[in-house]
Amino acid sequence: MKQGFFTGLLIVVTYAVSLGFYAWMGTTPPESMFHAIWNGGPVVSVLMALILMVIAYIVERIIALNKASGKGDIPGFVQSLKQDIENGSIDQAIAKCDDHQSSLSAVLRAVLDRYQKMVGMNVTDRDKKISEMEKAVEEATVMEMPLLEKNLVAISTIASISTMVGLLGTTLGMIRAFAAMATSGAPDAVQLSLGISEALFNTALGIVGGIMGIVTYNVFTNKVDRFSYMIDEASFYIIQTLGTGKNQ
Repeated sequence: MKQGFFTGLLIVVTYAVSLGFYAWMGTTPPESMFHAIWNGGPVVSVLMALILMVIAYIVERIIALNKASGKGDIPGFVQSLKQDIENGSIDQAIAKCDDHQSSLSAVLRAVLDRYQKMVGMNVTDRDKKISEMEKAVEEATVMEMPLLEKNLVAISTIASISTMVGLLGTTLGMIRAFAAMATSGAPDAVQLSLGISEALFNTALGIVGGIMGIVTYNVFTNKVDRFSYMIDEASFYIIQTLGTGKNQ
């Protein structure tokens, strides 16, 4: 599924769900919390849609990063691969990369494939071998990193938008409250309280959406950075080992 289509579909679905939930809250008893949130005005439905989008992206990123972790323990996989390479068992190391099915194994397999290709071409120059294997790492990493970083920009954007939309709802609520105070004679207490309530609920939902987006972005960014570090560390060791001929 293309990214643009997925994002558009997600916006439509989440807003439809939030509108349905918002309409349902309007039917709840006036003394209930749901009805109080409904009094926050139509901006509440937008904020709920943004929160639902963050939740959807969280689920998507958890699934994607678990898939990128592959099958089994990554440190154990890397250690086993190092032993195979030191013993000269390149074919066995490639088979293990195929079995692991992780982003790390995809990059390391590219290095091993490039090494075998140079061996088949009888390339003996150490610098050329290292240079070619480093190119293989760069090419494979370029393919893997977009999959690891997918939707992080969207999460960061939602965190900012949620805060701004919450501020918009707060402003509209305060306008409603001051309009109630501007009436001749005694202020309309009902409209005043509704305006203040609208402002506070929009503020709260905007903050919730912003916090969820910021925390989620930082957590997933940290995971991607760890993936990147593991790829750099493992590929550097393997390139140096193959390039110096320690496995032969």
